[in-house]
Amino acid sequence: MTTALEVAEWMVKPFETARHVDQDSVVYKIKQQFGADFVYTNGNGNLAISRDVLKHFRKLTEGDVVWERSDRSWRKLSEGETYKGRLVE
Repeated sequence: MTTALEVAEWMVKPFETARHVDQDSVVYKIKQQFGADFVYTNGNGNLAISRDVLKHFRKLTEGDVVWERSDRSWRKLSEGETYKGRLVE
């Protein structure tokens, strides 16, 4: 049986070749590949990644990946950029 940690580890893999990872595409791939246990419908009626998966994802990417709220995506820090927290407005 797949765990939330395994799903989070899968989420990290695209950063080996990509700088941005779009949340909308990831959430649908998670549902398709791992099942509905790892996603939920949020208050806005959108499909979202489970909090448990995101908790593991944050631990795995701390200091390397930030959330771009305006783009609804994660991105790797640029070379020379200083990590100032997970959220970038």
